[in-house]
Amino acid sequence: MLSRETLTPRERMLKALNHEVPDRVPIDLGGNQTGIHKNAYLALAHRLGLPEDAPIMDAVQQLARPSEAVLERFHVDTRYVAAGPAASWKGGIVQAERDGKHWHDLTDEWGVRWSMPDDQALYMDITHHPLAGASIEDLADYPWPKGDDPSRFAGLRERALEIRKNTPYAVVSGISGVVYETCWYLRGLEQWFIDLKTDPAFCAALLDKTLRFWLDWFRLFLKEAGDVVDVIMIGDDLGGQSGPLFDPAIYRDLVKPRHERLVWHIREGTKAKIWYHTCGSCLAFIPDLIDNGIHILNPVQTTARGMEPSELKRRFGHDLVFWGGGCDSQRVLPRGTPAEVAEDVRRNMAAFMPGGGYVFANVHNIQGDVPPENIEALFDAAYEYGFYD
Repeated sequence: MLSRETLTPRERMLKALNHEVPDRVPIDLGGNQTGIHKNAYLALAHRLGLPEDAPIMDAVQQLARPSEAVLERFHVDTRYVAAGPAASWKGGIVQAERDGKHWHDLTDEWGVRWSMPDDQALYMDITHHPLAGASIEDLADYPWPKGDDPSRFAGLRERALEIRKNTPYAVVSGISGVVYETCWYLRGLEQWFIDLKTDPAFCAALLDKTLRFWLDWFRLFLKEAGDVVDVIMIGDDLGGQSGPLFDPAIYRDLVKPRHERLVWHIREGTKAKIWYHTCGSCLAFIPDLIDNGIHILNPVQTTARGMEPSELKRRFGHDLVFWGGGCDSQRVLPRGTPAEVAEDVRRNMAAFMPGGGYVFANVHNIQGDVPPENIEALFDAAYEYGFYD
């Protein structure tokens, strides 16, 4: 059968990102928010007859790094490159005993401890918030990580150039720029929400600390790879299933100025498109995100309130590229039949793809309980229905 493709993956991606019509919708798999859980990956590799293990690329979410064979099988147009931790970070997973259980603990560079119980090894949750009881005065003495530590970026340019020069794929960064969420990782979610209402000065001071890290981080990242990457991924979750996680007025007062400063700092150093991740019903924030200067919205949680694909495309399709929204990941993908998965993909793509401005991916990561035949149906339908006539 003759291929209907007329563009390279990178050419296809650039057209879609520029709201032009490519030969088909680009397909993505393998990022921190467009990845696949190790359990689902192992089942998929077995179904495909591939003798693979599941190397972990994201310990917290337990995401596997897809092999080139899997990416090629599903016509994936992206390849990822990411900076690393500082060389001084003595990280890694350690074993611990607590509450009568065996735990796998990971303390990140911010001092946040992430833990996974050995008897339910699905993903890590936070079990220690190091600034839970801190005052605004304590922030001055906290051992903040150094964003512009050069060791983070060792070999980054070489890895990015390897993809750009020796493959046809679009070069995409790993997730970064997590300004807002890092605050509640440090503080605790409940306490952070209380802070937003009762102590805005503390919140502003903590947000300034996380923003400073990312401004410094991007200064070196862009120097190393700003002229090579095609997409830079940043993000902070702002929405839940039924609406904003916190008052949009608070967002506009406290968070938006920091988001906007970060986005334009990035845009000054690269021509790459800026991809913003927020789960949930983020409709109330979309005009603000556009105003901040982002180009792309992910993961487009189509089953959340107000996130109906055709309406999103109608209202915001001239300003935003939608990246995700491929299939109902709460019900259809894990519980439906392959035919139901394919039909959901067809319906969502019909809404998002007209006129370009769409990149196919699942709604967030493929979880560990998704049947391998449904994963096949997901990507095969994206390829089948993604061609522009």
